[in-house]
Amino acid sequence: MDVHSKKIRSYNMSRIKSYNTKPEIYIRKLLHKNGYRYILKSRINNIEPDVVLTKHKTCVFVHGCFWHSHANCKYNVIPKSNTNFWKEKLNKNKERDLRTIKTLNKNDWKTLIIWECTIKKKKISINDVKAFLKSKKKYQEI
Repeated sequence: MDVHSKKIRSYNMSRIKSYNTKPEIYIRKLLHKNGYRYILKSRINNIEPDVVLTKHKTCVFVHGCFWHSHANCKYNVIPKSNTNFWKEKLNKNKERDLRTIKTLNKNDWKTLIIWECTIKKKKISINDVKAFLKSKKKYQEI
């Protein structure tokens, strides 16, 4: 059973941002400060990455650990109420993420996923991003 009324739960959920989140802004500032220029709100094959580095033909996604079901992460917790709904929703998100990566890689775009917990723990540096951009890898998670 939910500890909040439907009205309060609805309000709480409406306050969750889908873009311009703190982790996204942190990554954008990190990139810009180190000379990387990027595009926001760009569509590639009907996919809208958080950041597009056109010079490097790379799409950067900043994933929330809950919303994208980050494996073995303390922030990836299924809510105790309405469990079936959440499992289904989060599984659909994971499936969509896999399709997105395959589509981008098939079209010669590199894909970098940066997890929210990595940013919160300050375990990401510009060197991690530089190493990926210089590598031949098509996909990496940080």
